[in-house]
Amino acid sequence: MTRNIVTGLDIGTASIRVVVCEYKNGSQVPQVIALVKKNSRGLRRGYILQFDEATASIKEAVQEAERIAGFKIKSVILGVSGATLESRIIEGGVVVSRADSEINANDINRAIEATEGGLPDTANKSIIHRVPIAFKLDGKKVTGRPEGLKGARLDAQVLFVTYASNHLKDLLSATESAGVKVEDVAASPLAASLCLTTKLQKTAGCVLANIGSQTTSIIIFEEGLPISIRVFPIGSTDITNDIALGFQIPLEEAEKIKTGEVDANTPLKKLNEIIEARLSDIFEFIENHLKRLGRNGLLPAGIIITGGGSGISEIESLAKDYFKLPAKVALPAVSTSSRNQIRDTAWSVAYGLCIFGADSEVEESMGLKIARETKYNIIRWIKELLP
Repeated sequence: MTRNIVTGLDIGTASIRVVVCEYKNGSQVPQVIALVKKNSRGLRRGYILQFDEATASIKEAVQEAERIAGFKIKSVILGVSGATLESRIIEGGVVVSRADSEINANDINRAIEATEGGLPDTANKSIIHRVPIAFKLDGKKVTGRPEGLKGARLDAQVLFVTYASNHLKDLLSATESAGVKVEDVAASPLAASLCLTTKLQKTAGCVLANIGSQTTSIIIFEEGLPISIRVFPIGSTDITNDIALGFQIPLEEAEKIKTGEVDANTPLKKLNEIIEARLSDIFEFIENHLKRLGRNGLLPAGIIITGGGSGISEIESLAKDYFKLPAKVALPAVSTSSRNQIRDTAWSVAYGLCIFGADSEVEESMGLKIARETKYNIIRWIKELLP
C-alpha cells in the first residue's frame, strides 16, 4: 500500500527546516514523521549568494530528515520568500460566450486569464499563485462563484503573487542539485497561514506577520481570502545587532537577552528603548502597507505575530499599542493544528507546506481551494531554464 507522504522544505536565511508528514486514511490532520532544522549557508535575506554552500546545507537537512523518517525523500513542496515576493490585485473581464448568456467554467477561466494582461513588469517575474478574490456580472458584485448565472459580461478580480524569476531559478536548481524533486512551490506567508490562522480570523480580516531573522513577511486576509502578500527587508537580527552595538556585547549574548533566555545585566530602560525602536521600524513597514490598501485600523481579527521575532517580551502589547488593533502571538495555533506535535511557530512554514501539498481530503480555507484550482504551473518552464 502506497503511503501518502508530503515533505515541506523551508529555506530560510538563518536556518533550513524540513517537515515530513504522512496523511492516513480518515485523518484530516497529517502525522509528523520528521522535523529537521539545519543552519543555512550561502543565503542572505532569503536569496542564494553562494550556490554550492546553499546546496550543501539543503542536502544535509534532507538527508537528516531521511534518516529520521527511515525512507528516501523523493520530492518536496518548496516555500519561497524574500523581498521580491509580492502581490498585486488586477481586474479584467470577458464577454460571456454562450448564446443563452449562462456562465460556465470556461467563461470563469477566460475572465481570470484576461486579468493577467494587466499585470505590469512581468519580464523578470514568475507567477506563483493566481487567486480570484471577486467577480462582477454586468457590473454587479457576485456572491460566491458565478457559474450558472446569466449575463453579458463577466469581470474578475485576481490576486497575483509573483517572485523574481532568477531567485526562483536559483532555489529550484539548488534544491534539485541536493537530490530531491520540487513537486510544487508556494509562497511562505500563504503556507504559514494554513496552520496559524483560523477561518474566523480570515473571514473577519487579519494580518499574519512573520518576523524572521532578516526579513518580515505579511499576508493579509479579508472575507476569507488573501488580498495581499509582502516581504520587507528587516527582521529580528536587526534587533540583535542593535542590542550588541548599544551595550557592546557579543551577538550571542545579545540574542539571548532579546528573547529573554538570560537576564539582561544591562539597564532595562535602555534595553527596552532599543527593542521598541527597531520593532517600531518593522511595524512602520506593515502599517504603511496597510494604509496603501486602506486597511489600517480596519482588521477586526487584528495582527497575528509569528517567526523568531515573536519571542520578544511584550511584543503583543507593543503591537496592540502601535496598530490600535488586537494583537497576539500565534504560538497556540500551530500546536492545535498539528495535534501538539509542533509547539514552535518557527516550523509553521514547513508544516504549512505539507498541508498545501496534501493530496488527501483536508479541511481547507477557500483561499487554498481556489489557489489549487487555478494555480499557475511555473515549475516546468523554470526547469527548462536550468543548466
